[in-house]
Amino acid sequence: MTREAPPAGLLLAAGEGRRFGRPKALLEVDGERLADRGARMLRDAGCAPVLVVSGAVPLEVAGAVVVPNPDWREGMGSSLRAGLAALPPGCPAVLVALADQPGVTAEAAGRLVAAYEGGARIAVATYGGAPRNPVLLAAEHVAAAAAAAVGDRGARAFLRSRPDLVTPVPCDGVAVPDDIDTPADLATFIRRGVG
Repeated sequence: MTREAPPAGLLLAAGEGRRFGRPKALLEVDGERLADRGARMLRDAGCAPVLVVSGAVPLEVAGAVVVPNPDWREGMGSSLRAGLAALPPGCPAVLVALADQPGVTAEAAGRLVAAYEGGARIAVATYGGAPRNPVLLAAEHVAAAAAAAVGDRGARAFLRSRPDLVTPVPCDGVAVPDDIDTPADLATFIRRGVG
């Protein structure tokens, strides 16, 4: 019996970083851009292929397929739709992560992959019991998630409408889902040495 293909990894990295003052995908932590860090995290979690959605600035990310999103100004929903539309045919599932959450680790993402391999069709990382990122969607839920992705909501509306499908995956202690939205957030993240 052949093993099913691994889930793809999808990193949303298209925003302009309005509150930060520049695109966050280009910010560096320990000499590594957030776009590269997020793509590496997905690869290390066992995702293949890895896709990175770009928008405000063109990106090249080693080991990843870059998916340009010409509609990035519409918000994260357009980036999620662009990335999901670019998944290769026959892709069994996709693990979606955000470039501006560098404290999300391969160990946390790997827990979602393990949940999927154990039968979960939608897996969501939780911290203190609250759902956050990343999120894993099996192929049969990709179209519904894309249809619900509007504005800056991403897959949130779809996930809230179908809690019966969601498998929560605790990631406390192995990841921190804090967003890097401002220079102060980045300074705090670096000072804490998270991730």
